[in-house]
Amino acid sequence: QVQLVESGGGLVQAGGSLRLSCAASGRTFSNVAMGWFRRAPGKEREFVATISQSGGSSFYADSVTGRFTISRDNRKNTVYLQMNSLKPEDTAVYYCAAAFGPTIQRASYGYRYWGQGTQVTVSS
Repeated sequence: QVQLVESGGGLVQAGGSLRLSCAASGRTFSNVAMGWFRRAPGKEREFVATISQSGGSSFYADSVTGRFTISRDNRKNTVYLQMNSLKPEDTAVYYCAAAFGPTIQRASYGYRYWGQGTQVTVSS
């Protein structure tokens, strides 16, 4: 069993930055890929970024490429999402998730455990 707890969300002006963290409990964190997803008001959940078990591979949604960076610290059982140049359309609840396996995953069905989410609001 893995429990995921996100933090770092909040209200920021357009152009600003936020760093989300996701702390994981359980021994399997360092063995699986991790991902970030988001759900904007009135929209379906969408993929944001994923990172492999080792941290050596990552992949981003087109909408965030060049602005967001995913990273992980396996010693701290934590995955991060650094968000720069934020836009109002980035406003959403952000969720971290732990995959079934070690390789990067873009589809939500590839993830076994999910956090409760943290709200990010970007004002114009």
